[in-house]
Amino acid sequence: MEFKHLCLVRFKEGVVVEDIIQELSKLAAELDMIKFFGWGKDVLNQDALTQGFTHVFSLCFDSAEDLAAYMGHEKHGAFAATFMAALDKVIVMDFPFVVAKPAPKPEA
Repeated sequence: MEFKHLCLVRFKEGVVVEDIIQELSKLAAELDMIKFFGWGKDVLNQDALTQGFTHVFSLCFDSAEDLAAYMGHEKHGAFAATFMAALDKVIVMDFPFVVAKPAPKPEA
């Protein structure tokens, strides 16, 4: 079963978000236990719903053990210190990902 590490964030004023994204992309490329990394920025700006959170980051792992290995990895620890210092607010969730509707298979 696939496991997700999901972060909803609101960056501090003045943070160069592109630098943070570049560093996280580099980290994801370096660590083989990360199966997938993606991110996005809110486009609707509905503060009543987003509570000021602007970005989401998602990492996927093949197993809970891979997620645990990532969380304990020294490179994650080093990045996390920089990442957390750039944030005004964060919500982090780690969970097994249950597919309710699979993506359609591409036509041949």
